[in-house]
Amino acid sequence: MSTYPFRTALVTGASSGIGEAMVEILAADGVATVVVARRADRLEAIAERLSRIEVLAADLTTEDGVAAVGRRIAEADRPIDLVVNNAGFGTCGAFHALDADRLVEEIDLNVRALTRLSHVALGAMVARERGWLLNVSSVASFQPAPTLAVYAATKAYVTSLTESLHEEMRGHGVSVSALCPGLTRTEFQSVSNLTGNTSTYPGFAWADAHDVARYGLESVAKNRAVAVPGALYKALAAGSAMTPRPLARRLAGLARKR
Repeated sequence: MSTYPFRTALVTGASSGIGEAMVEILAADGVATVVVARRADRLEAIAERLSRIEVLAADLTTEDGVAAVGRRIAEADRPIDLVVNNAGFGTCGAFHALDADRLVEEIDLNVRALTRLSHVALGAMVARERGWLLNVSSVASFQPAPTLAVYAATKAYVTSLTESLHEEMRGHGVSVSALCPGLTRTEFQSVSNLTGNTSTYPGFAWADAHDVARYGLESVAKNRAVAVPGALYKALAAGSAMTPRPLARRLAGLARKR
């Protein structure tokens, strides 16, 4: 018996971390899945060990890459039930000292590509009156994050956009959810140059990628607007909403200086 209502899916950022974990969970449930990432070799390796996998190598920081994935989502004769916008990265460091081109690339992936693919997905899903859209955000979307300023800003956009789309889709038969995980053991830390800071966080603060992925899939299936995995991060997200912004900024700055 199927666990999820969707029978086809497309997952971006599928070559590692939460995206790869989602693909494994979907494959175990018999969901035919299109896997999207830049690294074709990793996608091919996933296709070799899992069933019903379609490989689509694409760089979502480029127009061509976004267009290719958009065309696949829009194919009427091979409809995609679930679209997961998981691809994204962060850049750690003092904003003024970071490479500006990398920051723009981060915005292109985290914001621009996600917006374009969400637009294509909802267009196809509304026409069918059926579909699920899961945008992977972060608990960083709920408060300032000095030294991760652009990442937090992009994720604030993702969470806000997704909540708005959740409301717009009422009555259309389409579910839209934002997954907002906290610290999760993936390649994100090395890509974002955070490896030197990870030891400052206790073990209980870290989540397993499969647990986060499963929670995200269950949440979009239930049409939760915002899904924050783990009691710790639920409390932090709730607390951030009640904390005065000047205090939130100061606390965030002090935490980054530890």
